[in-house]
Amino acid sequence: MTVNDDSFTNWKNREEIAESMIPIIGKLHRERDVTVLLHSRSLVNKSVVSILKTHRFARQIGGEELSVTETLPFLQALAALDLGPSQIDLGMLAAAYKADDRGLSVEAFTAEAVAGATGANKIERGEGRDVVLYGFGRIGRLVARLLIEKSGSGNGLRLRAIVVRGGGDQDIVKRASLLRRDSIHGQFQGTITVDETNSTIFANGNAIKVIYANDPSEIDYTAYGIKNAILIDNTGKWRDREGLSEHLRPGIDKVVLTAPGKGDVPNIVHGVNHDTIKPDEQILSCASCTTNAIVPPLKAMEDEFGVERGHVETVHSFTNDQNLLDNYHKSERRGRSAPLNMVITETGAASAVAKALPDLKAKISGSSIRVPVPDVSIAILNLQLKRETSREEVLDYLRDVSLTSPLRRQIDFITAPDAVSSDFIGSRHASIVDAGALKVDGDNAILYLWYDNEFGYSCQVIRVVQHVSGVEYPTFPAPAV
Repeated sequence: MTVNDDSFTNWKNREEIAESMIPIIGKLHRERDVTVLLHSRSLVNKSVVSILKTHRFARQIGGEELSVTETLPFLQALAALDLGPSQIDLGMLAAAYKADDRGLSVEAFTAEAVAGATGANKIERGEGRDVVLYGFGRIGRLVARLLIEKSGSGNGLRLRAIVVRGGGDQDIVKRASLLRRDSIHGQFQGTITVDETNSTIFANGNAIKVIYANDPSEIDYTAYGIKNAILIDNTGKWRDREGLSEHLRPGIDKVVLTAPGKGDVPNIVHGVNHDTIKPDEQILSCASCTTNAIVPPLKAMEDEFGVERGHVETVHSFTNDQNLLDNYHKSERRGRSAPLNMVITETGAASAVAKALPDLKAKISGSSIRVPVPDVSIAILNLQLKRETSREEVLDYLRDVSLTSPLRRQIDFITAPDAVSSDFIGSRHASIVDAGALKVDGDNAILYLWYDNEFGYSCQVIRVVQHVSGVEYPTFPAPAV
């Protein structure tokens, strides 16, 4: 047998193993609300090839590929346990087991590592929490996709309604079509049908009522059977507490804004300050995509090296706020054609850092350039540190943060030397450290942070909503603090 034959046989064997993992992962998700991860990447509803590619990606981070032959025994051990709602990372389980020298079996080690999700320790599955989307644009539709994807057993977040202004004939059909197909993020993973008579979109079995209204005051959500719901405002029309409070209509308990909040509205970056949300807080903001991209790595660098001061320059994809062709705009430069120009503009991300990281005393300035790409941006974070370091030390530290720290869902790490912006479309992390571009000189470090300003940000929004709704399940093994 030739080397090529050996390689192909090995591939087919791994395909067979990955195929055997799919029903186990699906059953854990549907019946027990358990999400199986691999280095913070969900394996739920993934194909055979996607599972194999996710295992191979471990090479980018840890230096060597992770094989399905290594992770399958842990998955089988999980299936045999009486698990409660949780997120379990096979990559971390395999790494922790390899580092353990007690000689335990995979079954015994796994049971010990996830003990917090079994027996008397496990979380009881709740009834779920109603969610309403107010606005159905770029972020609204991606948040809808995520909510539908995460509906799982039906005991978590439930997308019950979308509020939009009437758009004429076949409005609901056109909106469903935009949910079904996206020029950047591709096809919706599942089936979508429309009941025009009852103004309802059915997506993977989820009945989503489309409510037409010009103002929040027109709606009584209880009339649609919606109660104690979290409303996600994707319009950005209201940014302060007074305006957002207009959403607190019958059936709505909390309001989450997908834009920077003004005044005393808490600006939340999940992974950094979500634990500061007061239980009785009804109005909060998820800040901006750029704030979510820079705050987690900024916190990581402050924790390890200290930060004296910094500047962030964002090279940002164009957005719907800009014009396709030159035309009047309230902002001078944003009136110029977005697909044809680089456009200097302002960013509030630097000033928003103070809200998310109030203990950071360093002065952070910021500026932004909009460029002719439809999605994925990069933040260049130039930091003066409180101590000298080396490129190797910073790389090793950020790699470890992306793998084992509480920020591993926010910070990703890539070593691919040929990575470009489109490679990060669909990334679920708030930002991705580009290892090859990192520069360090004494006490100066320059981080290049990619981020999908649409999808990655939407994932952060969902994490905040899960947290305030009480369905943010614990992750095992627990990350290093």
